[in-house]
Amino acid sequence: MKFKATILLLLNIILLHQILSSQNQNETKMETATFGSGCFWCSEAIFDLVDGVVDVIPGYSGGTEPNPDYDLICTGTTLYAEVIQIEFNPEIISFDELLEIFWKTHNPTTLNRQGADVGPQYRSVIFYHDELQQQRAVHFKEELIKEEIWPNPIVTEISPFTNFYEAEKYHIDFYKNNPANSYCNFVITPKVEKFEKVFSKKLKK
Repeated sequence: MKFKATILLLLNIILLHQILSSQNQNETKMETATFGSGCFWCSEAIFDLVDGVVDVIPGYSGGTEPNPDYDLICTGTTLYAEVIQIEFNPEIISFDELLEIFWKTHNPTTLNRQGADVGPQYRSVIFYHDELQQQRAVHFKEELIKEEIWPNPIVTEISPFTNFYEAEKYHIDFYKNNPANSYCNFVITPKVEKFEKVFSKKLKK
């Protein structure tokens, strides 16, 4: 009896191991994209609506000085850009689709500027995380240049990702948390409404 009990226990352990292994294999590995397209309040509000996007965090990327803060970034004397770090499910939304949204929701032809926001911290930039992201970003940019969608040259920077510092807490979900803010009403809301119309099929349900 003890032998049978031991055999049954071992079989149950093997079965449990197989089940857990199968579950781990089925888990989708999340990926990361880092974009700068002007004020991160705007870009966070837009990408947070995208189906397949798990998380969007505003922050700073591209500079060398450790632990930058908003006041330092606003001087325009650093190499940092206001960016969003996007965690996404590649089985739902592809990196190419994110690139499409990125380029269609800001003006990539204005150097170090988006509307009234002026300075290198507001530059159009893609910080790629691997060789494939670099290839896709370069290819997408070249195709847009060929199509001559904009009358002026695209100035979007495509650079390797080196660092990311999360922005101060009051910047996170700024649009959601500050509905009465004038910048939100006059700048972000029109962009979000336009995005919802153009990319209605990519919105979270």
